[in-house]
Amino acid sequence: MKSVRVRSPLVAATTALFALAAAATMLAPPAQAQAQAQSAPTAAACPALLQHSFPRLQDDKPQHLCQYSGKVLLVVNTASKCGFTPQYEGLEALHAKYGPQGLVVLGFPSGDFGGQELNDSKAIADFCFNTYGVKFPMFGKSQVVGKSANPLYVQLVKATGKAPGWNFHKYLIGRDGKALGSYDSNVTPTSATLVAQIEKALATK
Repeated sequence: MKSVRVRSPLVAATTALFALAAAATMLAPPAQAQAQAQSAPTAAACPALLQHSFPRLQDDKPQHLCQYSGKVLLVVNTASKCGFTPQYEGLEALHAKYGPQGLVVLGFPSGDFGGQELNDSKAIADFCFNTYGVKFPMFGKSQVVGKSANPLYVQLVKATGKAPGWNFHKYLIGRDGKALGSYDSNVTPTSATLVAQIEKALATK
């Protein structure tokens, strides 16, 4: 007669466990994909005004504005060779002072007015940091007026009824992602008018 090999219950259970583990490994998404899924902005939770992505000035890495949902934002079109360029100092001071309370300054370099912005992203980034110690988020050079204006500015102009007239025009956005005000170049970052509006916006939860 032919002998029949009988596996012990322990061996059978171990084999089954290995099979289940292998199946689970095949079904589970890679850790990187899981992390991306967790960190990806959810459109439903992100205000329409912030549903845009722009390249970071330093390295062109895409940055989604939804990461700033729930923050108070001061959006500024900047230039490196303008009479208002020293406002970088005030903008950085605002960012440092009110950042812990939820303020984020966002800089958008543009050459729309007088061609007063440098052409090279690295040169712009070096100038901002080395001259004024800028640490707030800055994005790649873009247009902020006209038919080729970047989409955030298109919406800001529509929401406020005011387009930038020169470099260092400022828009204030509340925690709910709605535009609260528009301030021309002559309104300095540390002016009493603007600071009062920023503090009011920060106090709104």
